[in-house]
Amino acid sequence: MASLQNKVIALTGAGSGIGRALALGLARRGATVAMADRDGDGLAETSRMLGNYPHSSMAFDVTDDAALKQFIDGAVHQFGRLDGIINNAGLTIVAPFADMPKADFQRVMAVNFDAVVEGCRLALPHLRAHGSGWIVNISSVFGMMGYPTQSSYNASKFAVRGLTEALHLELAQTDPGICVIRVHPGGIKTNVVRSAKVIAHMPGAAITDSAAEFEKNAPTTPEQAAETIIRGMEARQHRVLIGKDARFIDWMTRLFPTTHMRWIARARGRSS
Repeated sequence: MASLQNKVIALTGAGSGIGRALALGLARRGATVAMADRDGDGLAETSRMLGNYPHSSMAFDVTDDAALKQFIDGAVHQFGRLDGIINNAGLTIVAPFADMPKADFQRVMAVNFDAVVEGCRLALPHLRAHGSGWIVNISSVFGMMGYPTQSSYNASKFAVRGLTEALHLELAQTDPGICVIRVHPGGIKTNVVRSAKVIAHMPGAAITDSAAEFEKNAPTTPEQAAETIIRGMEARQHRVLIGKDARFIDWMTRLFPTTHMRWIARARGRSS
């Protein structure tokens, strides 16, 4: 088992949800956490919860490449090294593709994918400097299957999956001490759905409080998700599934690569 004691981990999206739970869980394992989030108030609350555990925080938008570089370089300067990065920041926008403005689609891709690419690019030289560490990229079960009104989120999370798989294969050859992990959370009780921008629903769909519905059905807490990710880091796993729903979706999409799409359509009240 790899130890996180005295390791320095950069973490985006630390102001709430899985990110906050990761910060607390990593700190309890003896890691120093450099935290980032766009939500300064949420980040300050996570910092307060960490108390005397060694950490730093910086509020900025992860799509700002210069700020992201400042964050990574600042962590190295303050703590003397960087042992890992967890690219966790993300958002979703609800709309059928035909109703999704280009700017909104690009915003989801910029936060969920482009910032992950840049985070990996900026962290990698520091990990290579001492030959070991972690790159952890948060995909989703929606990086395993498509879903109506989630075309931009699907695109971003499938992209994170592909990037992470390729990076794992490359570094396994060139830098085997660096563990690359892709994470597929199922339904997690976080702010992602509660704070999602809703543009439109599918034609004929019942208008419901999707956030409340998701909250009721999400089977996993942020703390459970964070613990699963941290254990995956310690075990140097290369793929982490979070929740029974994620394991079911993994099974379903691999065993029924086309049939499962009809099941999803029927579950949404439409035949295919």
